Amino acid sequence: MRKSPEQQVRIWAMLCHLSALLWLPLAGLLFLGIPLYLPFMNSLGPLIIWHWKKTKDPWIDFQGKESLNFQLSLIFYAFIVITVLLFLVVLTFGIAMTTTLIAKSLETILNSFLVFFCAFILFLMISQLFLVNFAAIKAYKGQYYRYPFTIRFLK
Repeated sequence: MRKSPEQQVRIWAMLCHLSALLWLPLAGLLFLGIPLYLPFMNSLGPLIIWHWKKTKDPWIDFQGKESLNFQLSLIFYAFIVITVLLFLVVLTFGIAMTTTLIAKSLETILNSFLVFFCAFILFLMISQLFLVNFAAIKAYKGQYYRYPFTIRFLK
């Protein structure tokens, strides 16, 4: 059965969002011991689809930019948290070297940083999974949806 041109446009718009989740199966390779560097994999799928199909229809162009903006925002937020945590780790070690901070206190502080970082990354992953699926459904239905807390890198 042949899909109508409008339905094809809505499918490509939906794929702009869902392609951001392609990195999840690749991340599973890490648990198998296969080292894999994944910093921008969440934005690669939407970028390819958007770049390839953006001139075909304004709806695909809009949805592709929206998906890319959200994925780039997630990368930016993770980069900020990583930078702040690295600064705090260096600061903590500096304080430990200049004072009589015992190893047990240092370990507690560093474990707190690790727990916060893991919780933040888990929150980003769950948010991404939920919001991307929600946006994909909206795009397929032809409804406008703007991701929350998104920096508009692409206008």
